[in-house]
Amino acid sequence: MRSSFIRSLTEIARKDARVIVVTPDMGFSVLEKFRDEFPGRLINAGIAEQNSVGLAAGLALCGKIVYVYSIVPFVTMRPFEQVRVDVCYQNLPVKLVGSGGGLTYGSLGPTHHSIEDIGLMRGLPNMTVYCPGDPIEAELCTQSSHAIPGPAYIRLAKGSGDPIVHKSKPDFRLGKAIQLRSGPDGAILVTGNLLGNAVAATEELSKEGVSCSVFSLPSVKPIDSELVLKLAQMGMPFVTLEEHSVIGGIGSAASEILAESGFKTKFRRIGLPDRFAKEAGSQDYLRKKFGLDASSLAKTLQSHFKK
Repeated sequence: MRSSFIRSLTEIARKDARVIVVTPDMGFSVLEKFRDEFPGRLINAGIAEQNSVGLAAGLALCGKIVYVYSIVPFVTMRPFEQVRVDVCYQNLPVKLVGSGGGLTYGSLGPTHHSIEDIGLMRGLPNMTVYCPGDPIEAELCTQSSHAIPGPAYIRLAKGSGDPIVHKSKPDFRLGKAIQLRSGPDGAILVTGNLLGNAVAATEELSKEGVSCSVFSLPSVKPIDSELVLKLAQMGMPFVTLEEHSVIGGIGSAASEILAESGFKTKFRRIGLPDRFAKEAGSQDYLRKKFGLDASSLAKTLQSHFKK
């Protein structure tokens, strides 16, 4: 997804001279092409995340559109006060881009895992939150982030090897889900890098005679509240799926909508439990540990959707 992001941003920067990238000494093997084409528009602020966001806010006050790139915890959690006060309070066009969503950096431990970032960012006034599910969605989210006037957060997965799930470029609209599959037995609302696993799980379910709908939510804030209400009104069982804590992400967002709607339906949040992953291992290892691999998801979904 990182490659898709920077390729899209480079195309945008060719047309808009206001676009600047700031990095706290991150992005090697990712940002070089942008640097080579726009040598005066990439600023390495050193290993100083709070200063990077403060610098970005200052540039934005001077009329620039600034993208701050780093690993997720170091662009959302470490400079949270600066994001909140310098950027969101002033509603500035600073776009935070975090690489390594969820358990991507599994073997590096909890300091590099991002299991709370969606909750932190969606709780900030004026902040738009994007969680693309594949490189195609990453491109569309980058384009959308440039078009909106205020701050944004884009949560990316890996740099290379991210599976392309969409067979063609979908119709992307901010605050609207993208439907990938249709089925009457239940619905999966998935955001971010579990999109491929969600589709794979439904393929396993279809062999058991269970047909599910799959909706990708690359836009987490605003979320597609109309879809949630429609599913609830229909009485269709559905789940939310994310590589994020079950607290604060799309599961919480959907729960909030349901709680105020008055509709009743069978609903479940699927994500990471409310604890740190102290186990050491790869992303695939940890996904299996927490039941987020395709086979485990298929079993969980079959149990939830069974009539």
